[in-house]
Amino acid sequence: MSSKKAIIIGAGIGGIATSIRLAVQGFNVSVYEANSYPGGKLTSFEEKGYRFDMGPSLFTMPQFVEELFLLAQKPIKDYFSYTQKDVVANYFYEDGTTFTAYANQKKFIDSATKTFNVKSEELEKYFEESKKKYDLTASIFLEKSLHKAATYFSKETLKALVFSSQLGINTSLSAYNSKSFTDERLVQFFNRFATYNGSSPYKTPGIMSMIPHLEQYYGTYYPKGGMQSITSSLTKLAEDLGVKFHYNSLVDQVIVEQNKIKAIRVKGERIEADIVVSNSDIVPTYRKLLKTQKAPEKILKQPRSSSALIFYWGIKGTFPELDLHNLFFSADYKGEFEQIFEHNTIGDDPTVYVNISSKEEKEDAPDGCENWFTMINVPSNTNQNWDELIEKARKSILKKLSRLLNIDIEPLIEFEQILEPRTIESRTQSYQGALYGASSNNKFAAFLRHPNFKSNIKGLYFCGGSVHPGGGIPLCLLSGKIVADLIEQKS
Repeated sequence: MSSKKAIIIGAGIGGIATSIRLAVQGFNVSVYEANSYPGGKLTSFEEKGYRFDMGPSLFTMPQFVEELFLLAQKPIKDYFSYTQKDVVANYFYEDGTTFTAYANQKKFIDSATKTFNVKSEELEKYFEESKKKYDLTASIFLEKSLHKAATYFSKETLKALVFSSQLGINTSLSAYNSKSFTDERLVQFFNRFATYNGSSPYKTPGIMSMIPHLEQYYGTYYPKGGMQSITSSLTKLAEDLGVKFHYNSLVDQVIVEQNKIKAIRVKGERIEADIVVSNSDIVPTYRKLLKTQKAPEKILKQPRSSSALIFYWGIKGTFPELDLHNLFFSADYKGEFEQIFEHNTIGDDPTVYVNISSKEEKEDAPDGCENWFTMINVPSNTNQNWDELIEKARKSILKKLSRLLNIDIEPLIEFEQILEPRTIESRTQSYQGALYGASSNNKFAAFLRHPNFKSNIKGLYFCGGSVHPGGGIPLCLLSGKIVADLIEQKS
């Protein structure tokens, strides 16, 4: 074991991935986590025979998980398995339209042309342009530090600059989609992808139209044992590589001396380190852990991404004809969604992208029952009256779902637990309960995220959803790769 010691603050998925990479590099790695469990938002709970994944409900780009096992030279089959899904989501619209979004692009296009007022050529063109945007920008914006000069002196950057007019950075996603399609239902379908990073389709740039490519090209998957198995398998891999996890260990301070990392303080104890990686949200990292250092106020004061209001419902009954295990989104037209972001309210009828996912494995719920993960997008916590809003939202959601599904839902609920912006913030230290750190509601958002390193403090790094390249499982995993590469370059 190397004598060089790396400490990671926070056992979110980005922190776990970073610990694996640093262990492979030969570091003696310890992870300090405030909670009694790893995973951050990517965790689960069980109650009264029901099992619920608490956070992310969609698994894409599994190659970033597989890469960690390849690096560690461990067979992934001994830790983790997953299956590809045929159907990404089922959509129900207020006008009675139902739409099955297939993972296979040809099947998707066939289904969409039968459902919406669109020609197959229009959809093929949209996906081609989506792929082009991703191919032009992924290696620059997602896989490297945007805050190192070397990133900009490459063939990839030059090529992206040549084709920059085709990236859609000077228009909103909604405007781009409206130009691409005449059917408002289809525009709204593609607008939904803005929620993948907690943004508003009316503000985030059109380059975000690359996201559908990730779903169609790379597919969507279900991990055996639920989404939390991503956390448990990677934690086990890290432990097998010698990483030490310390739970119930809230870090009080990162100690810097002469512009160099020296140690952290946990429960009054000073613990020496050569390298510290903060997987904690960037705002509390500065406000609580780096109080003696000058904070980048412009970055910390950026508007936050959206949060979530989630009802975990144990439902008496099963509904195989609805195919709820493949995710279900109930969508209305743009007005209500716009209100959520523009007017900081969930509105009278929170009908935007009500996301239900239910029983994938029989162990997830008692016989004859289903576990429903029912989520709507809500603003981050800025001292709204959440108790009143949650009560209002619950009534509206039940009314809407009962109407669309033609089932009286409320009498079927035998178990309920709620997760909302305040509890997201308290459990995960995500500032304002935002799911993805700062919002991506302008074309410079990628450059405004905090770097993965601190230029004036040797040995201090940052990973996770609140820093570059952003939130969501794939990007958090990539943040670990960027940090590990930066550290290796310094070694």
